[in-house]
Amino acid sequence: MSRYIAFLRAINVGGHTVKMDHLRGLFESSGLSSVETFITSGNIVFDTKSGDAMVVEKRIEKLLREELGYEVVVFIRTSMELAEIAKYKPFPQPAVEKATALNIAFLKDKLDEQSEKKLMGLRTHIDNFRVHEREVYWLCLKKQSESTFSNAVLEKTLNRQSTLRGINTIKKIAEKYFTKH
Repeated sequence: MSRYIAFLRAINVGGHTVKMDHLRGLFESSGLSSVETFITSGNIVFDTKSGDAMVVEKRIEKLLREELGYEVVVFIRTSMELAEIAKYKPFPQPAVEKATALNIAFLKDKLDEQSEKKLMGLRTHIDNFRVHEREVYWLCLKKQSESTFSNAVLEKTLNRQSTLRGINTIKKIAEKYFTKH
């Protein structure tokens, strides 16, 4: 069995409200096991016999589209990937301590050089970015409401879908489900 985490885009935002027990039931009905949700923003931990995360991702997206009636983009990471994401230090610690937020945008695939250059063109005195593997790390020095950056801006700039999570959420998920004590 392989353990994965699915980060769902468009769950409990923008008028699409889904109860977590309903999501768990949908995941379980598709043959996934040990399904657990983590907070109500679409973080689902599960086990599966499939070793191909992309196949599982597509299967979950199809299921959610059929059952919920709208597209839910799914970003799956393995237990090892999530542990690495939680440990990764994209910025020097003094910069992180000065910031008000450190968020991670999950992407389906790695950015090419041109896309990364477009992203870096969005840097301001408030916002800074780092790209590592299939994630974009966004450091915001002031309130996010004072920033012109958002997931919508990221998606438009990169011409691809993503979903954001705060670093504290990622660390808590990694600690609870994926880090050996």
